Amino acid sequence: MNHFSQNIKLLRKRKNRTQDEVAIALDMKRSTLSGYENEVAQPTIKALLAFSKYFGIAVDTLLKVDLNTLQESQLRQLERGYDVYISGNQIRVLATTVDAQNRDNIELVPEKAQAGYTGGYADPDYIKVLPAFNLPFLSREKKYRTFQISGDSMLPIPDGAYVTGEYVQNWLQIKNGKPYIFLTLNDGIVFKMAENKIEADGVVVLHSLNSLYQPYEVKVSEIREVWKFIHYISNEFPEANKPKDDVLKAVEELRKEVQVIQTRLAID
Repeated sequence: MNHFSQNIKLLRKRKNRTQDEVAIALDMKRSTLSGYENEVAQPTIKALLAFSKYFGIAVDTLLKVDLNTLQESQLRQLERGYDVYISGNQIRVLATTVDAQNRDNIELVPEKAQAGYTGGYADPDYIKVLPAFNLPFLSREKKYRTFQISGDSMLPIPDGAYVTGEYVQNWLQIKNGKPYIFLTLNDGIVFKMAENKIEADGVVVLHSLNSLYQPYEVKVSEIREVWKFIHYISNEFPEANKPKDDVLKAVEELRKEVQVIQTRLAID
């Protein structure tokens, strides 16, 4: 099947694994693995997904890219989780919906639908049942989607706010210190500030605005979608921010206390 047989053999050897070791890890017979490597058997979809997870490389890469032709530096990038397909210009096709004028809708993913979205984000039948709307002030040339966020990790953007993002096709263009919505395998939908370390380490470091939350790394192989923050909508009215008034009040109270102490010392 294309380059699959040679690719899994190459990757296995680079990991210094025997056929027995890989077969055990993938819960299959050694003879089955040998058949795949020698092109006498065709893998099932389940087997393809198992190999993809084991090696941390996209199924499309295993099938379509001849890894034997890559340079050593490129192979090391692959093994660190940086897939040659992450830019999305060849394989990632976004499921979307359009209005009566054949213009892209903005689909809404409310909090209660997020568990389903994690599994159905690529399924057109799932996407078309999501609520959809349009905003006239956004570009018709770009794709947007709105997600309801939960938690306090991105305060002052409040829990329950609706965050709209612009679809990011090329993840290498993720900008440091900018907010993005990520769809990840382990955490589902997360809204964070990004630190792009894809080229160097094959990861994106996610930071919260709330300092109580520690940053953490996500491998690009665990990311499924990226959306650049555009705006948010919330029914919560922000509290007045008066740090200067609070400081002045505290200074005035301290001044009065000092005056009282000075008066007592003078009397004594």
